[in-house]
Amino acid sequence: MHAFRVLGAAGIMALGLASGAVADGHGGKVKIGLITTLTGGGAALGVDIRDGFLLGIKQSGNDGIEVVVEDDQRKPDIAVQVADKMIQSEKVDIMTGIVFSNLALAVAPAATAQGKFYISPNAGPAQLAGKGCHENYFNVAWQNDGPHEAAGAHAKKLGFKNAFILAPNYPAGKDALTGFKRTYEGALAGELFTKLGQTDYAAEIAQIRASGADGIFFFLPGGMGISFLKQYAGSGIDLPVVGPAFSFDQTILAAVGDAALGIHNTAQWSPDIDNAANKAFVETFKAEYGRIPSIYASQAFDTANLIVSAAAKADVKDTDAFREALREADFASTRGDFRFGNNQHPIQDFYVREVIKDGDVFTNKIIGIGLEDRQDVYAAECKL
Repeated sequence: MHAFRVLGAAGIMALGLASGAVADGHGGKVKIGLITTLTGGGAALGVDIRDGFLLGIKQSGNDGIEVVVEDDQRKPDIAVQVADKMIQSEKVDIMTGIVFSNLALAVAPAATAQGKFYISPNAGPAQLAGKGCHENYFNVAWQNDGPHEAAGAHAKKLGFKNAFILAPNYPAGKDALTGFKRTYEGALAGELFTKLGQTDYAAEIAQIRASGADGIFFFLPGGMGISFLKQYAGSGIDLPVVGPAFSFDQTILAAVGDAALGIHNTAQWSPDIDNAANKAFVETFKAEYGRIPSIYASQAFDTANLIVSAAAKADVKDTDAFREALREADFASTRGDFRFGNNQHPIQDFYVREVIKDGDVFTNKIIGIGLEDRQDVYAAECKL
């Protein structure tokens, strides 16, 4: 049995490693520090990462894996403090969980510099994919530009000639607009960076209205996307919208409702990907948590299974052997075939999805391929 235990007032939770727990097949125990956003505007994303990750560990049956979970409050200084505590006091072997790229940039390089593995289930800033790549840094989700490159290619296919684009002013937002422009290649009616955590988009919507745009691309994850979509739907502007999955995911669609119907978005994963691992994941996640999993949950589930697969082959204390086991990515991904590029980011397909209503539930269905077998452009700068 896997047991949760709460350690102190900080609300740290742990899974596995009750006293007398069985270690992995190589005689070593694996301790994982999962830092994610569990309060505030980005909490839904962090909750899905936590839940997907813990489900993967639970289903593995490996009682030699312990997971310590703590909230970063979407604040870089808090994330750094928690990471330091996990490394110095908790003595974790692996760190994971961060949602937002500015926090990942504050934590991941410090963790790898101290000989720890950082395995990202979400944030994929360009800085860590190219010249700043590290042998102990892996990303199971994507490099940030990828879903937005797929959106740019799809906008071009749809005939956008003069797009208005916007994203939050933080590393992933900058990567988003860079990625979109790389494949869109058309003119821009406007380009805006909004405040991270912003909820009032009246000024931006007024600029869109006056811009002469023929289409909109936006990246606004979590509560930001909910606010923008509701306000846009009420504005009377009738322009086609394209975005990444982060703005049209399960965490957003339930709150937005009909305003999102028919919108196309891009992702490397969808609940309807037709493979055995994904079907089982969607069903077991729904049974465990009572909701359809999001892209964040799927990425975290894959991250857990990557770690489990490596632990079956090597002792985490043998850093070189464990790293090679991670590189092999010998696990059944929810995406189907899974492989790392030279910079330890995935090479993968990106799908085009459409928002639909299935009974009373808003969700996505795949309608095509946005980019096939895509490797991020920064890999060429990585010396691994």
